[in-house]
Amino acid sequence: MAQPDMMRAMPNESLKVGRRALVTGAALTAAVARARAQSQAPVAEPATTLSDVPSSATITVERRGDIALIGLNRPFIQNRLDPATRLRLAETFYQYEHDPTLRAAVLFGHGEHFSRGIDVDASQAAIQAGQRTLTGAQVIDPLGKSLPHRSKPVVVVVHGDTWNLGHELYLAGDIRIAAANTRFGQDENTHGRFPGGGATVRFVREAGWGNAMRYMLTGDHWSAEESYRMGITQQIASTREAALDAGVATAQKIAACAPLSIKATLTSAHQVIDPVEVDALSKLDAEYGALYRTEDFIEGRRAEAEGRPPKYQGR
Repeated sequence: MAQPDMMRAMPNESLKVGRRALVTGAALTAAVARARAQSQAPVAEPATTLSDVPSSATITVERRGDIALIGLNRPFIQNRLDPATRLRLAETFYQYEHDPTLRAAVLFGHGEHFSRGIDVDASQAAIQAGQRTLTGAQVIDPLGKSLPHRSKPVVVVVHGDTWNLGHELYLAGDIRIAAANTRFGQDENTHGRFPGGGATVRFVREAGWGNAMRYMLTGDHWSAEESYRMGITQQIASTREAALDAGVATAQKIAACAPLSIKATLTSAHQVIDPVEVDALSKLDAEYGALYRTEDFIEGRRAEAEGRPPKYQGR
């Protein structure tokens, strides 16, 4: 009589063993899957430190607690940017982005002007050959025309002449402050070029089609008050020094906020504008370089050197 009871118990024991094996196997499978996922997960980029850079450099850096002041420093040529300076600025933006101790940055210009834009003489050969200035892994384009994009805020403070590429750096900022003496310009069309740093996208977006075309198509310059009227400038300060002080104060207010919240705010806002703009921004370099190879561009450079009005032929 005992034997049948034992026989009846055996299937239950086998079932328990089978269940234990199944649970053990599932746990092992899950562990393997987790290990594989971890091995395939992207490696976080190492933290870096944005160090102070003395005033002898073309791009200066001054740390003030958890904010950084980044200065354009070629005043002998009105802070026009040559390829080396553009690369150094991109490297500085990368270091700012990956420095966990910094929460906001202020971009400004040394000397009498923020920037008159691109250093054409120093940049012409590379542009005509289609060579990219911002090469390497540890760069972030300050104009935001290509990946990777920054996730930390930049306040841009301008004064004096803020033309062309200088104005496009202004447009690429998150908050914009101008001294009362600022003279803006986007006059590339008068020189056989066109706004290749993002103004055809961001100027239109910020100021509206008519306002942007009013200045880009004529080459006329405009004032800080006009920039404020169009919605490009958020604050006007009485002097260059007051503008920089206002920019620092704004950056300090941002830095006092929760950094993850600031990052989430910028990320969410970029989800609205980036899909619309990315294609147009990615084509700018090729379109800009093509104009440097035209007869009209050569005529524009010759006329500027000779101090006469250019005679464009459309070729």
